[in-house]
Amino acid sequence: MTTRIARTALTALALACIATLGHAQQAKLKVGFMLPYSGTYAALGVAIENGFKLRVDEQGGKLGGREIEYIKVDDESDPAKATDNVNKLIKRDNVDVIIGTVHSGVAMAMAKAAKESGTVLIVPNAGADAVTGPMCAPNIFRSSFSNWQPAYAMGEVAAKQGKKTAMTITWKYAAGDESVAGFKEGFEKGGGKVVKNLTVPFPNVEFQALLTEIAAAKPDAVYSFFAGGGAVKFVKDYAAAGLNKTIPLYGPGFLTDGTLDAQGDSAQGMLTTLHYADGLNTPRDNAFRTAYAKAFKLQPDVYAVQGYDAAQMLGIGLNAVKGDITKKAEFASAIEKAKIDSPRGTFSISKSHNPVQDIYLRKVEGKENKLVNIAVKGLADPARGCKM
Repeated sequence: MTTRIARTALTALALACIATLGHAQQAKLKVGFMLPYSGTYAALGVAIENGFKLRVDEQGGKLGGREIEYIKVDDESDPAKATDNVNKLIKRDNVDVIIGTVHSGVAMAMAKAAKESGTVLIVPNAGADAVTGPMCAPNIFRSSFSNWQPAYAMGEVAAKQGKKTAMTITWKYAAGDESVAGFKEGFEKGGGKVVKNLTVPFPNVEFQALLTEIAAAKPDAVYSFFAGGGAVKFVKDYAAAGLNKTIPLYGPGFLTDGTLDAQGDSAQGMLTTLHYADGLNTPRDNAFRTAYAKAFKLQPDVYAVQGYDAAQMLGIGLNAVKGDITKKAEFASAIEKAKIDSPRGTFSISKSHNPVQDIYLRKVEGKENKLVNIAVKGLADPARGCKM
């Protein structure tokens, strides 16, 4: 009798331990959003967050069996504040995952902190080549693009269209420098020549002197990298100067994504290259666009897609480790092997953890960046300097 009671007690204790362990494993996953919630890129940060949360909501509010706790930090698109801001999430809030950011300079500081701490970082926009180049790490992933990818594709397009000379203009910071370098590589490989690179300090939007210089030089094309409010101002100023009638303006899709309402007639007919376009008209994209519009009363753009796919990638990794994100090797391996069913089209992740994806040529028609064709299929970033 005593033995039976002892066994019963031990069984009860064991069950209690299992229940406690199960409860611990199902603790909320802390996801830190470090995104721009003010300034030039504020709308982009909101779209990324919306896309991420839409995917989580589609999964019943959980990823890998874990409920999500969100912690937000406004990065203010300020590299000088980036290290302090990311450490708030890592050291103060003890987040499991960081989602961020838009500004490439800020992302570089985030990548450094993530690499040093081992915290999982998924970059849902910033295209700084070094994030999946020299800064690459097993715990760092990107759900968006490298600055090189859409830029290189646009260079190829411009050369194929018979343009022989081009000027480039951008903000003077990492994203701009890398974007114009990618365009130059693709354009000159196709027989063109970039005759001059023009820059303005970030986030300056005074373009008049440089537009005058472009008008005097009369290149066959201009390639421009701006985004958010800067893209609105540049495209409008370019058209106001009458340059759009004589010198076609090209750029990566950020020049016209999320900005067409404000750009109005100034953007009509522009060609851009990006890993997403309006009018893909696939069942996957149509379902995403409908769900996003219903949830947020807004039309989704590339930033929303990148946020959505950041959540998809996180979910793939978490499912493989049954929610235990401390199993870093298994987590990373699952994402590396995955074919991600994205609204943009299925893509995979390279060894350096950057998307291998189709780059689309798009044309502005009304308030949409309409699909023209696939500019480059399955384009992988060169990932120069990545040792992992």
